[in-house]
Amino acid sequence: MNQGMLWLDLSKNRTLEEKIDRAAAYYNQKYGQSADLCFVNKETISAEQHVGAIQVMPAEYILPHHFWLGHNISS
Repeated sequence: MNQGMLWLDLSKNRTLEEKIDRAAAYYNQKYGQSADLCFVNKETISAEQHVGAIQVMPAEYILPHHFWLGHNISS
């Protein structure tokens, strides 16, 4: 991913899936394309997983409660 959108969600009432879905909906509205890749703090998840069509990857450089969404350039 060359560029993306950083999303902050401090809600304690939403699940990880709900947070990513909300961020992805905003990304789609703003950029006119669907995000298919999301990086989250490595403490949030320990291994790659999927939320719908979005590949979610742990990363040490992402702060807690932040979501870096974008479009995977290899797809």
